[in-house]
Amino acid sequence: MRYAERNQLIRRREITGNDEMIGSYEEEIAGIEGKRVYNIGGCHYARAGRKKMAAVEVRQLTREVDVMPKAVGIDLGTTNSVAAVVEFPGEEPTVIVTAEGSRLCPSVVAFTKTGERLVGQLAKRQAILNPQNTVYSIKRFMGRRYSEVEAERQIVPFKVVPGKNEMAVVDIDGKQYTPEEISAMILAKLKKDVEAYLGEEVKDAVITVPAYFNDAQRNSTKIAGEVAGFNVLRILNEPTAASIAYGVDKKQEGTILVWDLGGGTFDVTILYMREGVYEVKATNGDTHLGGDDWDEALVNYIADEFQRANGIDLRKDPQALQRLRESAEKAKCELSTVMQTSISLPFITSDQTGPKHLDMTITRAKFEELTRHLVERMVAPFQQALKDAQLSVEDIDEIILVGGSTRMPMVQELIRRLTGKEPRKGINPDEVVAIGAAIQAAVLTGQHKGIVLVDVTPLSVGVETQGGVMTVMIPRNTPIPYKHTEIYTTAHDFQTSVEIKVLQGERPMARDNRLLGVFHLEGIPPAPKGVPRIEVTFDVDANGILHVSAKDLGTGKEAKVSITGSTTLSQADIDQMIRDAELHAEEDRRRRELIELRNRAESLAYQTERMLEEYGHRIPTEEKEVTHAAVQNVRALLSSEDLNALRQAIETLEQAAQSAGEAIYRGVSEYAGDQSTYGVASEEPHEQ
Repeated sequence: MRYAERNQLIRRREITGNDEMIGSYEEEIAGIEGKRVYNIGGCHYARAGRKKMAAVEVRQLTREVDVMPKAVGIDLGTTNSVAAVVEFPGEEPTVIVTAEGSRLCPSVVAFTKTGERLVGQLAKRQAILNPQNTVYSIKRFMGRRYSEVEAERQIVPFKVVPGKNEMAVVDIDGKQYTPEEISAMILAKLKKDVEAYLGEEVKDAVITVPAYFNDAQRNSTKIAGEVAGFNVLRILNEPTAASIAYGVDKKQEGTILVWDLGGGTFDVTILYMREGVYEVKATNGDTHLGGDDWDEALVNYIADEFQRANGIDLRKDPQALQRLRESAEKAKCELSTVMQTSISLPFITSDQTGPKHLDMTITRAKFEELTRHLVERMVAPFQQALKDAQLSVEDIDEIILVGGSTRMPMVQELIRRLTGKEPRKGINPDEVVAIGAAIQAAVLTGQHKGIVLVDVTPLSVGVETQGGVMTVMIPRNTPIPYKHTEIYTTAHDFQTSVEIKVLQGERPMARDNRLLGVFHLEGIPPAPKGVPRIEVTFDVDANGILHVSAKDLGTGKEAKVSITGSTTLSQADIDQMIRDAELHAEEDRRRRELIELRNRAESLAYQTERMLEEYGHRIPTEEKEVTHAAVQNVRALLSSEDLNALRQAIETLEQAAQSAGEAIYRGVSEYAGDQSTYGVASEEPHEQ
């Protein structure tokens, strides 16, 4: 990408306020090269690392400077999402501040009664008044069938129904949205904020997922990125991203334990770091465990106590339940730093006796008692990861915390109990994943060097063989990318086709593992069973996404996994989602333009009316009537959806107001001239 700067003279103003004239652009370009140049309010700001910022005012520039296209790193979280970018080679990643002024973007999408779609903080703010049309924690539904989300459906206020291929989808007033579409809306919001910050289009992205996400969930995340308008460079495991952020400037070697407890998922990853090489040894986790579960435990306790005292179940009132959820989340966060907190919700509900208020004190001890079972669920994945890595706790050198939920003292105490070590607290657990993803994005686009990443498959992948057994093709914790080929044959005489069921999981029987999909190889020449030779190849790419192919070695016929009944959306589905997203983006643009026009029209009408009230006596009657009619026309169109009509009405009013203003000016000038004739305006002040 290239941009032109125009300059002959540069004036640099240091933060101290001292101005210094420093010659021509051509003479000073060497002093600016290697720094990121920003355009803010007509000035260019140059920044190098942590040095002071200097304002560079540029004029008459004739030289063009090459600027690498940026790639963004995104932590697409259950509760919050974060974007970061390496702005210039050699710089540390910058966490992007959203349009609302926060470094965290709530992973929330809302659909209002007026048809408007809100994303992020704006969506979260209105959730209490619109709970059934406010979608959150959509990450828990990514790549999952309706039958797999029974527990999740019970704790969200929006409607989840079976969609195509029995996949879980969200139903908003009869219109269905896939989890990929909802996630794409969040990603599109982040994309817009990044582009607003950088002042340029951003296409490339690295998006993170929990290490224990299966193939379908990874593929769904990649699709969401594509629907949002990104070229997804890599689907990166969250713990791996965190370790990159932690170790990018460190030269020592050692074994790192990444403890990642987010809003909806838990991962524990063990990796070895040495001079820019990150080698994942093992990963394990629970994709159904996260901070939301701590919230829900507290919600149920408070609701039970309130029901015991008042005979009313707040969980049956969507608005009351949403208020309770928000208060429970706030209490959870507060109990990480204080020993007790209060929850006060006036007018939470009412009955025949009048309004009811909720007022309760929660201690940290009570909270830990209510959620002890959740804490204990993290023990088994940790122990399994250690076992898979063939390590003991004594081999762990550093512990990195990832995810806001790791701030809870009970989580940190568990880690100390299991490892005997103190976890590091110098890294913001909310931002570390996005920072690592941004570094990996810079590596993939050539802006950062010196990092070699060796990740692994989180779960075993295989096929169903005779007797309903799962035959593993790629064991869990296999370094990726990885390709494996096996030769299979027919089970029956004169069989002309084979059905191959692709599975993912750790159970010995096929029925107990997750069916990723089914595909067929047709046209096998009739032969006795055991004679045909069928080559099946499993290929896991760097994103951890599986590709399968089968080939009849006798005929050379090949099938590139035409998977049916899988969780993977068809290309037609993806293309339709992209078209819908583009259409909605155009609707959003039109809506914003309409709002801006209405604001401009209302302001202009008000100012013109004030002018007519104060100076109408100086305006000719005919001209005043024309201006007044133009004002009335604008006010009549304020509620209209017709952009062109409103735009034309504004132009007409502006012309009328300008003409009226000129008439007022003429009148004032004539009045001043008359006063001058009588010596009033020319009177000199007396000397003192």
